[in-house]
Amino acid sequence: MELNGKKSARPAINIVKRIVICLAVLLVGIVGMLALANMKKPPAEAKRSERPLQVEAVRAQFEDVPVTKTGFGEAQALTVVDLAPEVSGKIVMTHPRLEVGEIIPKDEILFEVDPRDYQAALQQARATVSQLENAILRLRKQYLNDKQRLKTLERSRKIAKDEFERLKRLYEVDKVGTRSGVDSAEMAYNSAINQAEQLYQTVTLYPIQIKEAQSNLTAARARLDLARTNLERCRVSVPFNARVKAKHIETGQYVTPGKQVLTMANDERLEIHVPLDSRDAREWLQFNGQHRSASTAWFTGLKPVTCTIRWTEAPEAHVWEGELNRVVKFDQQTRTLTVAVRLEAQQARSKDPLQLPLVDGMFCAVDIPGRSMQQVVRLPRWAVSFENTAYVASDGRLKTVRVSVARSENEDVFVSGGIAPGDLVITTRLVNPLENTLLDVDIVPEKDIRS
Repeated sequence: MELNGKKSARPAINIVKRIVICLAVLLVGIVGMLALANMKKPPAEAKRSERPLQVEAVRAQFEDVPVTKTGFGEAQALTVVDLAPEVSGKIVMTHPRLEVGEIIPKDEILFEVDPRDYQAALQQARATVSQLENAILRLRKQYLNDKQRLKTLERSRKIAKDEFERLKRLYEVDKVGTRSGVDSAEMAYNSAINQAEQLYQTVTLYPIQIKEAQSNLTAARARLDLARTNLERCRVSVPFNARVKAKHIETGQYVTPGKQVLTMANDERLEIHVPLDSRDAREWLQFNGQHRSASTAWFTGLKPVTCTIRWTEAPEAHVWEGELNRVVKFDQQTRTLTVAVRLEAQQARSKDPLQLPLVDGMFCAVDIPGRSMQQVVRLPRWAVSFENTAYVASDGRLKTVRVSVARSENEDVFVSGGIAPGDLVITTRLVNPLENTLLDVDIVPEKDIRS
């Protein structure tokens, strides 16, 4: 029993020793940790502060801004004539400078068709007219002569009648004379009546014959005019200083009426047809409301404003001025309104001799002054989002506002509502900024923004 008691007491003592040792080690670790912790200085407390966002802004200023519509079109000569001979024949002469690009002075002969056939036709027509004129003179003279003869025959008929009646009375009443004498007097009387009636019929037909001859003379004179005109048509010219645009004719070539042989352009006046969006045209083009004619339904009253024309190949160096002239057409399919800008040759020539003139075929940009936008703010395009929102600085914080865009033009956006005068509109490009972000605003003059 004793031995068993000693053996059971030893494990218990060992367990207690182990627990005491572990607690001692743990206590030493805690004391060491506290000692090390007391040796370390605590870090300085960091002060939390909000960092501002650097932005540029422009102060909103409302103003009236004139609208300029820009369109593109090709300059073209106002007058372009396709020439075709009006008579047939062989070309016997062409102008010595009849080549594409050459300028032929007005009224100079461009080409000539062989005139010999038409000269002969003219002489024949003149002879016919002369014959008919002489025939009318002859008829009129015969008419006068036969009227005089008719008077004589009427007198002879009356005498023959009196003689016949006298002889008949003597024979039947007084029994004087013979029957043969009476018959001879009757025959003479009948012959006088027949001659007078024949001549009377001839005289009454003279006015009709004269009218028929006059009608034939009129037709002959018309043929004479046609022959003279055909002879004149053998020589072809134009009544303006003409530039040869296309040529399909040579000396010795046989031509027929109606076949185009030349295209001539008059460069004294040019036009540019500029298509514009019909909605922009309706809103911004200047129509003064004056209608030329109450019976026509077309665009009238378009104000003839001065337009700036720039050659697209060198828009800074080649600049001209023209005048808005009229509305050319309206296209429902493309919803465009085409206007014509016209300029004279003097306007098309450059003041600088080293610069090119505006000529037929140049593709140009045309600036057309329109109406003015009333009380709008000019902003750079990137300052307004595609959702028509803008960022403003309010009490040093970023605010998002919805704006009304009146118009976009080039790199500018014109805002008519949503911004108050004097508001600071942020012009820095921002991507999804946080609302109420603290801002560090640098106010930029509007002229610097435009540049």
